[in-house]
Parts: sequence; structure tokens; C-alpha cells
Amino acid sequence: MLEELGVTNLGVIEDTRIEPGPGLVVITGETGTGKTLLAGAVGLLIGDPTRSGLVGPYGDEAKVEGRFLVNGEELVLSRRLLEGRSRAYRNGEMVPLKVLAEGGTDLVEMVAQHDHLAIGKEASVVALVDRLLDDVGRNRLAEYQRAWDDLVEVRSSALQGDLRTIERSRDLAAYEADEITGAGFRLGEDEDLQKDLARRRNAVELTEFLTSAHDALERSADDVGFALDALRRVGRLDEDQVSLADRASGVAVEINDLALTIRQAMELVEHDPERLEIQEGRLAVLGDLRRKYGDSLDEILAYGVAAQARAADLTASLEAAATYAVDLEKAERSAQNAAETLTEARQKAAERLCELAVSHLKELGFSSPHLSVQFEPRSLRTMGGSQISLRFASDERLTPGPVNKVASGGELSRLVLALRLAGGVGEAPVVVFDEIDAGVGGRTALALGRKLAGLADDRQVFVVTHLPQVAAFADSHFVVDRTAERAEVRLVEGEARIDEIARMLAGLDDSQQGRDHAAELVAAAQRSV
Repeated sequence: MLEELGVTNLGVIEDTRIEPGPGLVVITGETGTGKTLLAGAVGLLIGDPTRSGLVGPYGDEAKVEGRFLVNGEELVLSRRLLEGRSRAYRNGEMVPLKVLAEGGTDLVEMVAQHDHLAIGKEASVVALVDRLLDDVGRNRLAEYQRAWDDLVEVRSSALQGDLRTIERSRDLAAYEADEITGAGFRLGEDEDLQKDLARRRNAVELTEFLTSAHDALERSADDVGFALDALRRVGRLDEDQVSLADRASGVAVEINDLALTIRQAMELVEHDPERLEIQEGRLAVLGDLRRKYGDSLDEILAYGVAAQARAADLTASLEAAATYAVDLEKAERSAQNAAETLTEARQKAAERLCELAVSHLKELGFSSPHLSVQFEPRSLRTMGGSQISLRFASDERLTPGPVNKVASGGELSRLVLALRLAGGVGEAPVVVFDEIDAGVGGRTALALGRKLAGLADDRQVFVVTHLPQVAAFADSHFVVDRTAERAEVRLVEGEARIDEIARMLAGLDDSQQGRDHAAELVAAAQRSV
């Protein structure tokens, strides 16, 4: 149970520390005093999300800490709240918030005043029903969850788009890859082709000019030979002019060498119109590829590689699509079968839930209430293959309808309590009820208090209430008083408790008649426990 609760700067609560004790712990106070903050503080200890405005005016942060006794061992949980963020601690060590949330579900059960809205939602009804599944039912729930996950996976593997469109895309990619590959170009071939074509296109002119140059050099070679003989004679007559002959000799050698090179160039010039036509055609092919796939041969070849890979991927996808229909049918059939067996298990659990809840409702003042869970077939979803809703009538002679449409405020409060009790709320060692008694009074309020007191026989039950009939059953009673912006929490016992219950009855805490009525109410509550 919760041995001690400390709250600092949480809303209007500046600083308080209480030791609730076992059994039924009642929290009362005037409207707006902040009594719900105490219930909210317990929720924060089990990982409930924070909201803006929780940090009070007495500092930059709020702090909540609780000391629990679990199986004979102490457990200290705490939360520090700053605007927009919080920090969680377990036995003094900082932990992720999910650690508190995961452990808190087995430690504390919260039943809030807004639960009457939740029971009209399918997810809440399913949660209540699933809590009463037996071992077979829980296995069926797990089987459906696995089958649903498999179905989702198969569906996600489906091709996005029309198969014919994908086939056309595959064929186009294959055609593009074949066109580029079939052209047979290699890296750098475009530059070689341009050079070769330039020679072939100008073969006649090249031959003509090379021939003219060669003939001129041969004529020059004869003249240089005559000059060389004359200069050698000069050298024999004047030693200072020997170098002239040497230079002439070099010129002669260079002319002969250049003439030889020109002849070789002449021999390389090909006069082949057929070959020229072939090369022109190849250049035209390259130009066509450039218009389609890239400005350079490098880009064209890279595009071809990518197109080939794309065609292979689409081919693989189309091959997988051939088996997709079979896989999808199998996964849908498996999920549908699992959904049907889960619905059967849930129907049995729902009957048990309604049976238990009706029993509680009768104890809470209903003479012949009707409660049922309706299952309607629908397409498979995360929660199963049936749409589940709760139908209620305060009397079996009335037509049942959706709970949030046919139940009054007081009926909803009792219905929430009955359903939560039937669904196993009492399994947690600490249960917190936060103002679920709206619209309840008179004998019904006494029945509600008696029910809560019975629930607290073997666990700690916190109740934030405005009903004196509920407060009369308390094992420990705390009052939240507020002055201006500050709220204080005090334990009331004896005469102080009688005064508080008298105030709750009719605001007659200073009236002897009111105090007598309060004392009578407390005595009656103690006798009925």
C-alpha cells in the first residue's frame, strides 16, 4: 500500500505530507480546493502524463513522492515537474518515465471522473472485456494479434500501383538498357570516333596536301645537298667556317626525316567510303542516345546500368506479385479465423463482465438493470473482426442503448464503478477513485460507500468524493482546505471528522443538529460494514 505521500508546489498545494493508512482513504473538501490534485499526485507516481499549469507559484518545480510497501519491501517513487518536462525516480535513482508506467499498472489502478466518457468508446469496452479473458481467451487474443501483424506485413508488401503500369515501366527500362548495351559503345570511344571521322571525311585533301609537302621537301633535299657540298669546300679553305657545313648537314637530315614521316602519314590516310559511311552511322547512333539518355557517353552508359538494375527490380516485383494474391488470401483467412475464435472468447468474457457488473449495480441501487456487450461483424482491424459496444438500460423493461446516450450522470457513475469492479479493478493493491460519484445521493450514496468500503477490506482505496455517505465509511479521512491561492491537507478524526461530514451534509458544521446527523451517519456506516 501507499505508506506516505509527499506533494510540494503542485498547483495550489504548497507542501503537504500524509500517511494514509490501510483501508478506505477518503479525501474531501469544498469545490475548487484542490482535492483532486492529491489523486493526480498518485497518478504522477505511476507515470501519468503531466499537463501545463501543474507547477505552482511556490517555486520553479513541483515534486511528488510516494513510499509504498510492496511484499514487505519499501519502494519509493517520485516525480519532479518543470514546465514542459518531468523527471522520474525509483528508489532515488533517475529512471525513464516508462519504468514508472510499466511498474505502476500492477501497483495502482486509477479510476478517474472522466471514465464515464471512456466506457462509450469501443477501445475501453474491449479493454474491460479482455481483462476477463480466461487462459484460452488470452491465447486466442495473442493468436489474433500475430495473425493481424502477418496480414499487415503481407499487405505492405503489395505493389503500389496498377500491374499493367508496372509491366510497362519494366518493359521500358529493359528496352532502354538493351538499346544502350546493343550500341556497344565503350568509355572514351566518342572521342576516338570524332578523330577518326575527321580523317576519313578529309582524306582527299589530306593526301593532296601531304603529297605537295613531300614533293617540296624532296626538291629542297636536292638543293640542300648542293649547299652542303659547297659549304664543305668552304670549311676546307677556312677552318673558321667548318660549322656551316655541320649546320647544313643537320638541315639535310631533318628534311629527309620529315619527308619520311609525311610519307608514312600519307600511307595511313584511308580512302574507304564504306567505312566512312559506317562511322557516320555510328556517330548518328551516339547522337540519338545523347538526346535520350545524357549529354556525354559516360552519362549514357551510367543510365544504361541503372535501367538494367531497374528492369531487374521490377521483374522481381512482378514475379513476387504472382504469389501475392495467394499469400494475401492465406493471411486474410488465417486472420479471419483467429478473429472469429477471439470473438467467441470475448463473448464469453463479456457475459461474465455483464453478469458481475449487474450484480454490483443491484447492490448500488438498481432493481433490475440490463447490461450487455453487442458484437457486430465488420472488416478486420487491430482490435479484431467485430465492432464491440456496450448497451445499458437502468431497468430491464426499457430498451437498452449506448451507455453515453441512455444513462444519466448518477447512473454513469455507478456504471463506471460496477464495470471497473467487474473488470478486476480490485486486483491492484492501491485503487484511486477520483470523483466518480457525480449525480449520486441518498440510499444510492450509502450503497456506493458500502461497496467502496468492502473493496477496501484487503487493499488500500483512495476516494475523492463530495458525498458524506461515502465519507462516513472512511478508515482515514483527509480534508483539503484552501485559503486564497494556498491549499492545505489535514487529517480529521473524532469531532473534527464529524464537523466535516456535517458540512458535507448541508453546510451545518456549526449546527448541533447537523453534527448529530453526521454522527448518526458515521455510526450507521460502521454498523453496515
